[in-house]
Amino acid sequence: MPIVVVANPKGGVGKSTLATQIAGYFASRGHAVMLGDVDRQQSSRLWLGLRPQSARLISTWDVRSDAIAKPPKGTTHVVLDTPAGLHGKRLNEVMKIADRIVVPLQPSVFDIFATRSFLDELMQNKHAGKANIGLVGMRVDARTIAADHLHEFVDMLGVPVLGYLRDTQNYVHLAARGLTLFDVATSRVEKDLDQWQTLCRWLDT
Repeated sequence: MPIVVVANPKGGVGKSTLATQIAGYFASRGHAVMLGDVDRQQSSRLWLGLRPQSARLISTWDVRSDAIAKPPKGTTHVVLDTPAGLHGKRLNEVMKIADRIVVPLQPSVFDIFATRSFLDELMQNKHAGKANIGLVGMRVDARTIAADHLHEFVDMLGVPVLGYLRDTQNYVHLAARGLTLFDVATSRVEKDLDQWQTLCRWLDT
């Protein structure tokens, strides 16, 4: 049972957006998906509450404040949304169970420095050899200097880049309805789905 953790200690980088979309992708493939939310804001849990009954089922994962619970039998795929400031004991708990860690980052100097430190912490963790780690650029406008700086940064890391997702209202509008790119007609979100191809292949490998 693959457990995908979406993590970055900096807030506002798009962790919940990425976690809900990944859960939606797994559900679209017919998997029994659970979405857990360790973040105090509980954005992913709120999103699940908005999800219509007609959409593919994504279950809530009971994640307590003192420990990460085991998903029940029958679950085939798990996605875990984590809080800002993920360090120390909590990070170690997450690393124990993670098969894949997706690290979102935005093209700003603050995000870049925070992510650099976090990646160093991940690599030094005693469970680092267990999980595959990948980066996803969030809200990236390829025409900007900030995007150029982001590309320069990730090229130096030695960590695979799984994609660069554009800044679009599609994510905002779909989230407000508890939906993902994978719940609507392809023609409506074709450009965005193209940006997910590498990430989806990585998740399936």
